[in-house]
Amino acid sequence: MKILIVEDEIELASSIASYLQAEKYVCETATSFREAYDKIGLFYYDCILLDIMLPDGDGIKLLEELKKEKKQDGVIIISAKDSLEDKIAGLKIGADDYLAKPFHLSELGARIYSLIRRKQFDNSNQIKINEIIIDLPSKMLTIHDNPVELTKTEFDLLLFLIGNKNRVISKAAVAEHLSGDMANTMDNFDFVYSHIKNLKRKLTEAGSEDYIKTIYGTGYKFQL
Repeated sequence: MKILIVEDEIELASSIASYLQAEKYVCETATSFREAYDKIGLFYYDCILLDIMLPDGDGIKLLEELKKEKKQDGVIIISAKDSLEDKIAGLKIGADDYLAKPFHLSELGARIYSLIRRKQFDNSNQIKINEIIIDLPSKMLTIHDNPVELTKTEFDLLLFLIGNKNRVISKAAVAEHLSGDMANTMDNFDFVYSHIKNLKRKLTEAGSEDYIKTIYGTGYKFQL
């Protein structure tokens, strides 16, 4: 799962990123309106943590841009401006949640988890697809009631594919989801093929149907 932290306070942004990375999220940061605008235009994020007060622009304008482009990134406003008017304005435009500074990182983590669960997995702690059961809080996968061990990357990849089930996802999109904007500097996406191959093998060896289809020349699809 990938998070964009839009926050001009470098120390706070670093603290948030360190905490979320320990929780197994891929994190990117933007410290200005322009940097955030460019990243939001280029990439998809499971959740954007959006400060309203930026040195070169208003974070609300970024939220408006997201909605104008009909992007589905989840948005949690994090701001020292704790007035009722700011909260209502952000939520009316389309923010999913609002958290006033200062806040506990554990509370932020809980809000992010709740948002992603709500938007991608019908507000459930468990994903059930035929013989596959994924417990989100414990990050455990079972197939035919038997546990299957996945690496962090394989688990993230499986959730990404299931969250976009029956849609073709390009290799570039998979690479960007797993590695963040570092994907732009890569000469090829061979590592994506390697992770897909290992994930498919572990699922089928555990008795799962082969749901992950390769769409040659395009990408992959979790097909039901």
